[in-house]
Amino acid sequence: MEAELVLASSPTDAGISCWDLRSGTEHLRFRSCSSPAHGLTSVAGRFLASSQLRDSKSSSGSILYWSWNKPQPEVKSFPTEPINALASNCEGTYMVGGGVSGEIYLWEAATGRLLKKWHAHYRAVTCLVFSDDQSLLISGAEDGSVRVWSLLMIFDDQRREEAKYLYEYSFSEHTLKVTDVAAGYGGCNAIIVSSSEDRTCKVWSLSRGKLLRNIVFPSIIDAVVLDPGEHVFYAGGRDGKIYIAALNAQVNSSSNYGFHIIGSLSEHNKAITCLGLSMDGYLLVSGSEDGMVRVWDTRTRNIFRVFRHAKGPVNNVLVIRQPSHCNPRTSMNFQAFSSRRHVVLPSPLEKYSNSHDDNIDTKACINCQTYNNIADVPYISFQTMQNQIKELQQQGSSAATEMEMERLKLERKRSMQMVQQWKKMYENLHQFCVSELLDGNEHESASRHNIH
Repeated sequence: MEAELVLASSPTDAGISCWDLRSGTEHLRFRSCSSPAHGLTSVAGRFLASSQLRDSKSSSGSILYWSWNKPQPEVKSFPTEPINALASNCEGTYMVGGGVSGEIYLWEAATGRLLKKWHAHYRAVTCLVFSDDQSLLISGAEDGSVRVWSLLMIFDDQRREEAKYLYEYSFSEHTLKVTDVAAGYGGCNAIIVSSSEDRTCKVWSLSRGKLLRNIVFPSIIDAVVLDPGEHVFYAGGRDGKIYIAALNAQVNSSSNYGFHIIGSLSEHNKAITCLGLSMDGYLLVSGSEDGMVRVWDTRTRNIFRVFRHAKGPVNNVLVIRQPSHCNPRTSMNFQAFSSRRHVVLPSPLEKYSNSHDDNIDTKACINCQTYNNIADVPYISFQTMQNQIKELQQQGSSAATEMEMERLKLERKRSMQMVQQWKKMYENLHQFCVSELLDGNEHESASRHNIH
């Protein structure tokens, strides 16, 4: 089983805490971080990035980078406005930030180039998440809307100019601020779950572009996370409870909390602000305003482990694979590791786009697309992204070369999974053909017997 880390940050200047999920060992504590909700991300496991709240009264914000072997931030960027939500695609090719004005910014991680910027919402962007195949970006905002963006469309200037709306879908059934969004598996065929201050969570279909289920909770929900099997999802409430809501699981109509809510976990003294899940889905991690991070066993619904953040409330938790170059905070090992390895971080993120054909003041819009073959969409999108990586390699970027290696590893893993799926399909088909052949022979023998 791969080692996993839990990262936790706070809106106060309490830094970033880091623990091993299963052993509880504390790793290096990163300093000088005051992050907004959904403002902390790991960029392909290579480094940490966080938007900052410290200068929220000023007209500009900042984004900090930390390498895994130093406690203090090493790179500081200054976007044109404060950034709330911050996210990275799984390969670390791109970083996206949601501004307080409703703008979304898309940067190339290796160079810091601002590739695209567009007006996404009427009010501040509160959360950003990529689909599992990285072809779609989903955003939520204070205006109550959830919007779905195709990265292929974002990069296709001609189609942007010809189309009416930039987003693929705009879901506007929430009546108050969207607090979190979680995406399931299946790319363009996935479901997404959104939570809001209107005390509802809504389940949406990306393939049909419509609302599938509306669940009303006893409290405002600030965090949601999907079980890997997508039988249930977990919703963190401001009343200190983590509610378990059914998707495909059996629903008990006599639930004390309401329809589709099949149970709850309750141990925090204050509001639940953030949730995360281990890769196998057996451990649920919750952060709270009480400054505690609790790890739950989803099978027994009991507490597995408790972590204490440095100070102040917790507003972000991440569960990630442990990077190969991340060591526990044992002084001799850490000092030896720091002395022999020099980690080079990317350049700061640009404020403005330097591209001659990209007008940063233009609000680009495109329409919803109907694809003949849904499976083709992520493939085309990946090709567009890979072209950007190749361009970086031609410029001699060491960071891009590292990203290409990570991409190839991920591609190999996906290929092996596809081979296993094809083998299973072949075995099922073979078994079906054998069964049909045997049934046919038995039927023929029986017919001959009746004739005689």
